[in-house]
Formats: sequence, C-alpha cells, structure tokens
Amino acid sequence: MDIRTADVALFLHLLGAFAFVAGMAVVAIAFEAGRRREQPAEIALLLGLARIGAILVAIGALASLAFGMWLVHLTSYDLGTGWIGWALALWVAAVVLGGLGGQRPKQARKLASRLAAAGQPASEELRALLSDRLSLLANYLAALAVLAIIVLMVFKP
Repeated sequence: MDIRTADVALFLHLLGAFAFVAGMAVVAIAFEAGRRREQPAEIALLLGLARIGAILVAIGALASLAFGMWLVHLTSYDLGTGWIGWALALWVAAVVLGGLGGQRPKQARKLASRLAAAGQPASEELRALLSDRLSLLANYLAALAVLAIIVLMVFKP
C-alpha cells in the first residue's frame, strides 16, 4: 500500500463526511427557522436553503461512501470488519431515513411557494406539513445514525 494514496483516500473520505454532516446542519437549521416563520414567502425561502443543504448531504454521503470503500481497499480492513459493517448499515439507514424525512418539508416548500405567489397566509395544511411528527422522527433518527457512524469511525470498536 502506498501511504500517500491512503492519505489521499482518507482526506477525501473525511471531506465527504464533513460535507455530509455540514449539509445536515444546514438542512436542520433552515428547516427549524422555516417552521418558526409565519409568512409563506419566508418559509419558502428558508426551505429553499434547506434544499441546498440536502444537495450537500447527497454529495457528502456519496463521497464518504466511495472514498471510504477505497480506503477499505487500500488498508488491512475489509467489509467483514464489525465496525465497518455497522457503519455501512447505519449509512444506509441515515440515507433512507433522511430521504423519507425530507418528503414533507419538500411538500411544505412547494405549498409555501404557491401560497406566497398567491399572496395568501400560511394555511393549516402548511403548518401540518411543517409539524409532521413522522418526518421529524425520521430526520432525528437519521442524525443519530450519522452520529453513531462518527463514533464507530473514531473509536473503531
């Protein structure tokens, strides 16, 4: 194994992981700020920012996975190593849960945009989409899965 190649793979894996986590932070902050607004135009704007964070999440998730797999290939680890297997399972769970949890906010962004364009106030439907408990739960569970991945990557139990 060329140590420089492994260093590049590790750097790119960490860069992807940082993008993954940073994107999740952007999404969470923008979404929570949007939930606290009254005007549909403000809600649509903030949920639009969450969309940018979601793109960063997708890029980071794919990069962390791809470069992580490359790193496994370059090192003495393999996919049968317990903490790597758990990290991969948690990665899948985080991506699936995040995707599911993002559906209601996406619908809320579209509705808020329509309401803002029509000059109407926030509707009960919009408030219900922003307060959907299953979406919130899915997103919180996705965040916990990512936190667990970080713990596994750092401590390698």
